[in-house]
Amino acid sequence: MLGLSSKDKKLRQKPHFSWCTKGESTLSHSLRDNMAFLQKSFQGCSDIVFREFGIGNGRGPKGAVIFFEGLVDKKIINDNVLKPLMYLTSLDGKMPDRVDAALIRQLNISVAEVREVKYRDEVIDAVLDGKAAVLIDRSTMALVLSIPGWERRKVEEPTSEKVIRGPREGFTETLSVNVALIRRRIKDTRLKIKTLSLGTRSKTRVALFYMEDVIKKEILEEIEKRLSTVDFDMVEEVGTIEEFIEDNPYSPFPQVMITERPDKVVSNIAEGRACIMIDCSPFAMVMPITLASLYQSPEDYYERPLYGTAVRILRFAAFFIATSLPALYVAMVSFHHELIPSRLVLTLARGRVEVPFPAFLEALLMELTIEFIREASTRLPGVLSQTVGVVGGLVLGTAAVQANLVSPAMVIVVSLTAITTFTVPIYSLSYPIRIIRFPLMFLAASFGLFGLAFGWNIILIHLCTLESFGIPYLSPYAPLKIRDMKDAILRFPLWAMKKRPKVPHAQDETRLGNLKGDHKRD
Repeated sequence: MLGLSSKDKKLRQKPHFSWCTKGESTLSHSLRDNMAFLQKSFQGCSDIVFREFGIGNGRGPKGAVIFFEGLVDKKIINDNVLKPLMYLTSLDGKMPDRVDAALIRQLNISVAEVREVKYRDEVIDAVLDGKAAVLIDRSTMALVLSIPGWERRKVEEPTSEKVIRGPREGFTETLSVNVALIRRRIKDTRLKIKTLSLGTRSKTRVALFYMEDVIKKEILEEIEKRLSTVDFDMVEEVGTIEEFIEDNPYSPFPQVMITERPDKVVSNIAEGRACIMIDCSPFAMVMPITLASLYQSPEDYYERPLYGTAVRILRFAAFFIATSLPALYVAMVSFHHELIPSRLVLTLARGRVEVPFPAFLEALLMELTIEFIREASTRLPGVLSQTVGVVGGLVLGTAAVQANLVSPAMVIVVSLTAITTFTVPIYSLSYPIRIIRFPLMFLAASFGLFGLAFGWNIILIHLCTLESFGIPYLSPYAPLKIRDMKDAILRFPLWAMKKRPKVPHAQDETRLGNLKGDHKRD
């Protein structure tokens, strides 16, 4: 059953959104009235262009084209719109009896994407969206032309999810390009894309991707319902939508998957998940998810199954090291010396003889220093950030040990913790890892290993209560799904996974033909 938080239930009480909206004010027959309305609406916008012209060398009705400077291609406007209309004639050299938007659309506008609109609000929204609008006198319809002319970033390799083997394409800030990257990989008419507009001021174009015959209907309906609650003025990034639609907004763990890799989006859509993308953002949001899915990388499926399994085990081990190693060190040094081998105890003791701080304060200072370096290196330019990260860590670590402010063992523990934080394939998952270690360190400093165990019990209870659009967060471990274990920590060969995972409850469970991979079992 799909679970809703109290926040979601409150939001559902005031539905305000529909997938298809129209303005109430229709266009007038008079071009002058329409132009007066539009000029008043765009008053104070110095970059708006109103270009009036006469059709057919002045023998026909007047027309006008409206667009924003820099958002459309002026050359196409001149060559494919203005010239054909200004020199419009029939085959016998005379003006057609009737010149309206429908005739011009069919015979004179040589632009690929053209549509007719009849509401003034539709014209305004189209112009604000970077399109050009053509109005004709004595016509109650306007033409909206898609002629993008702004600068676009080229498709490049994703910076946050690099792989050794696999595609080098990543999403860009242009929604149409991102849609094409997904369409290029799924050549199936059952891939559906719904578009909508969110943000009362930004009017950001949003696209919802899903496989019609695979995704569970209840999940799709719930996603659409939650999208209808996004009543915000500026929707600039998928993170804005994430805060409105996630199940538990106060949890440190991400309940949607944020990625900039098209191949990752495609594989999740094929398993019965949905994807949300917005214009002006290179990131896609995939839902519903589980904790196990956040530790899966596309490269796991491009290499041999044994390698994929080994790397996943390494990632899960790194998760526990990154969250618990400083707390474990503090607990062992402060309370449980008898559990440490005698030679190691002597080594640790020699390193801490002249350190004036208790183990907890020592670990806290070092962890905060690492976080400061990490944040500084993130904000600085590329080459300089790498220099600050490496030099800052080495210089501060060496200076702290030589000044007897921290022990050498603590530097090793904190360095290993920082390194293992970066092993997660999804960067958004590194934030809860970095946050969790601090309360665990405090519990370990207060109660030793018992405090660490208590802290992990709280974390596990919280994870068990989490859901992502009604899907248990710890699936396939809790509740146990044997079939899904083939692609969780372990990565079975593709020919051994004939059916899709039970989570997220795909309609069409079969993804491997009856004859595929049969020779593997001979």
